[in-house]
Amino acid sequence: MNQIETSEIPEPYASLRALIVDGSLRPGEALSERSLAERLQVGRTPIREAVKWLARDGLLEIVPMRGTFVREMSVADLREIHEMRLALEGMAAFLAARHGRGASLDDAAAGLQALVAGVDAGGVLDVDEAQSIGWAFHDAMFECADNGRLRQTYRNLRDQSGLALRRVERYSAERTKQAVLEHLEIYAAIQAGDAEGARGLVYGHIERAMQIRLKFLAHTGDERT
Repeated sequence: MNQIETSEIPEPYASLRALIVDGSLRPGEALSERSLAERLQVGRTPIREAVKWLARDGLLEIVPMRGTFVREMSVADLREIHEMRLALEGMAAFLAARHGRGASLDDAAAGLQALVAGVDAGGVLDVDEAQSIGWAFHDAMFECADNGRLRQTYRNLRDQSGLALRRVERYSAERTKQAVLEHLEIYAAIQAGDAEGARGLVYGHIERAMQIRLKFLAHTGDERT
């Protein structure tokens, strides 16, 4: 995958992408060039170009004779995303262990350790904070991997993952604490320079998350493919 020159990216691309990622534009929502141009205060031509880029990123779907829609992820999409995450994040952990951890990974691990200490002291785990720090930990692994193409591919996949996970309620406090401990095990392997061990721990972490999400969708009957 070639690195994208910033000058090539249509001006409203980042703004429109942010609206999709933060949930302002919902999965399945129909988009109008005119309304988007008014909302972002740009012309319709750059909006049209940004839409093409975001469709290529897998965040929008252009349906001939119907229009443009925010991509609505299926269970099949969720499976594919998890399989890609196994490959990308496993390699990121492997390379991070080889290259050595960085400040951002240390900071994320410290945040996770503080959460565990708080629970051990009798406090209540903040699920939203734990998930936020967990995503920061994953991002930091890619920084430590020092591979721009790997990181760019992961960025697109992560945003698609965010769309897919809107179909799944947030984790329970029990599962969230387990996920925090899994992150810290990965961190310990990276600290020790155990590249294969770190990769294996990431595989297990992502696979467990996948099974929980599929179980949730089966329980709610939301198993659209």
